[in-house]
Amino acid sequence: MSSQTILETELFNKCLDFHGHLCPGLSIGYQAAMAAMDWLETRRAEDEEIVAIVENDACGCDAIQVITGCTFGKGNFVYRDYGKMAFTFFSRQSGKGVRIARKADAGDPLSPEHKALLDKVREGSATEDEKKAFHEHHKTASLRILDLPFQELFTIAAVEVPVPSKAIIAPSVNCDRCGEPTMETKLEKRDRARICRGCAAE
Repeated sequence: MSSQTILETELFNKCLDFHGHLCPGLSIGYQAAMAAMDWLETRRAEDEEIVAIVENDACGCDAIQVITGCTFGKGNFVYRDYGKMAFTFFSRQSGKGVRIARKADAGDPLSPEHKALLDKVREGSATEDEKKAFHEHHKTASLRILDLPFQELFTIAAVEVPVPSKAIIAPSVNCDRCGEPTMETKLEKRDRARICRGCAAE
């Protein structure tokens, strides 16, 4: 499926609406999520049927949430701060798991000129013409990623590790320091008090 065709699909537009804009990171997440769903031979999770473990907090994670149905709120979207463009997916129903990671030789999706414009846009010093040029570079890079076969973008390998446990539902108990209701399993014991992690960090 070409990038132009993908842009017209309802699914990709849901990713765009959720994330807010088209960018190379969103395209990477879309490609990874679609490859995972195909590999697992499954459909979008209504509850916790699928688990996604992401090793970054970048734009692609939004596409993964939309496509797989794995979300923080359902407890089946797990974030690990490794700084890698890598994602692991499990199907609780089939027991299958797959890790999808961006190839080292996949190349940088941003050209030097694109990066320079990005820096100017982020620091607020870009002119209107530079902003326009940046968005053109952003779109071109995004479409290029969507046009690539996923085998050129990612390594894909079956994994056999314990599936994360289902989301814990526990009653709230007031923190003995700030008084705010806190999930009981998240309270920490300090002397004779039970306090939330926010107070414990202070």
